[in-house]
Amino acid sequence: LDAMIQAIVCRKEIGWREKARHLLVFSTDADFHSAGDGKLAGLIQPNDAKCHLDSEGYYTHAEKLDYPSVGMIKHVIKENSINVIFAVTKDVLEIYKQLSDRIEGSKTAILTGQSSNVVNLIREQYQQISSSIEMSDNSTGNVKITYYSSCRGNGPEIPTSKCDGLRVDEEIEFKVNIRVTSCPADPRDWQQTIQIYPIGINESLIIDLEMLCGCKCEAEENKKSKYCSSKGSLMCGVCECDEKFVGAKCQCSNTQHMNSTENSHNCRDNSMNIDCSGRGVCSCGQCQCDKRNNDKEVISGKYCQCDNFSCERSDQKLCSGSDHGKCECGNCVCNDGWQGKACECPVSTESCRKPGDDKLCSGKGECECGVCKCQSTAQGRFSGKYCETCPTCSSLCSELKDCVQCHMYKRGKFQNEKDCLGNCTQVETIAVDKVREKFELVEGEKNCEFFDDCIYAFTFKENDGLYKIEAQKERRCAPKIAFFKIAISVISSILLTGLATLLMWKIITTMQDRREYKRFEAEKLNAKWNSGGNPLYKQATTSFKNPTYSNNMK
Repeated sequence: LDAMIQAIVCRKEIGWREKARHLLVFSTDADFHSAGDGKLAGLIQPNDAKCHLDSEGYYTHAEKLDYPSVGMIKHVIKENSINVIFAVTKDVLEIYKQLSDRIEGSKTAILTGQSSNVVNLIREQYQQISSSIEMSDNSTGNVKITYYSSCRGNGPEIPTSKCDGLRVDEEIEFKVNIRVTSCPADPRDWQQTIQIYPIGINESLIIDLEMLCGCKCEAEENKKSKYCSSKGSLMCGVCECDEKFVGAKCQCSNTQHMNSTENSHNCRDNSMNIDCSGRGVCSCGQCQCDKRNNDKEVISGKYCQCDNFSCERSDQKLCSGSDHGKCECGNCVCNDGWQGKACECPVSTESCRKPGDDKLCSGKGECECGVCKCQSTAQGRFSGKYCETCPTCSSLCSELKDCVQCHMYKRGKFQNEKDCLGNCTQVETIAVDKVREKFELVEGEKNCEFFDDCIYAFTFKENDGLYKIEAQKERRCAPKIAFFKIAISVISSILLTGLATLLMWKIITTMQDRREYKRFEAEKLNAKWNSGGNPLYKQATTSFKNPTYSNNMK
């Protein structure tokens, strides 16, 4: 614990910054030493909770001073507004939980054996510390301080000094009730300085409290004073009436108007500790309410508990004005057709209904105080006076494309100029050379692209029911294909290719025939025929002789 003391009080050496949240992580796997343990080693001098670090950051009084006490640790942490995280192993967790319970603004968490979770542990504990705020004070037993807050909600304030689940830049309001429960016996304690502060943050509110427990003039008592109708004593300018008389000047007899006990006092009910709610004078058991500088502002009621000027206001008008309601006993009483704390909301829901549509807020929201509160869907958020538009919904691209076609290209469903002007009154179209890509769009803008016989794109943004559109000047169309020319070209190419092939074949066969003929002529000239005829000729008949036939004839 002496290391904690040095880390906290040596602000300059450690480098603590002012006006910042201070976080100290205490990590160990062992128990801690406290005041008295050092005496076993002969260290009898108590710890002084002062800085004893040398220029190199070493503790110089380890063998001079005893360990600090738990009370000293608590005081130093509180005085310096430090948030402490005890990151300890499971074996010593219970010990440090008991220590943490005594130190405000401290937390405990389990550290694994290898300290592998230390980063996540610090992150989680810091998020818990930074997402909550708890108020504390240094009031004594004679003063009771109660905190009230609605934290992040809009409901009534409840008694609490802590709010959780806070976010960055979120403002939380606490109301403080300070009540003196009893007067200290020592008059020197009648004046106290109370410090109210958020735990762990080096900021505070200083209150100089003076308890009205007695006056110097109490010693100067004027009994049977004429100022008190000779029926009481004048002390410090106030009449202290005899037993049977009451009133500011003891002018009333309490036997006719009230009992002598305080709880049955006719000028206060059982919930009040002051006559006439502090806004009037009790005279003979009846309240005479104070008069206001403004004659129209009136305090009334048996106990002066009511008025006609402290009701809720809207647009700086009490109960939204006399045509909406009037203020009675601190509450607005609304006229017919109005409701709400300040009578600011119409009872009728017609203002949330679009002309010609029987659904409230076009079926895309709720009517609250005469105004549509539009809903969000998976496609996008609806907007407009009647929640009739959704700038980020995909269906709007289809709804706006006809207006883009008629404005930019004089074509489409509204290509007739009369139809275009009649159906596209809430559309303003601007021609651009190139439509921005999706990554170039700002919040609320949407990119759309369509294809008929050409591709055309546009972006749009809705503002109070009007659509500002940026559309591409020229559509991106594919070049026109001349099918007839292509067919003629193909047929012509086929015919020409065929004719060329026939011509080539004819030329080749002609050349081959000529070569054969020349070769034939050459062989003809070289042939040596006899006079008998053509050696190549053969007769068509053949003669055969039977040798046996001739012998028989002989």
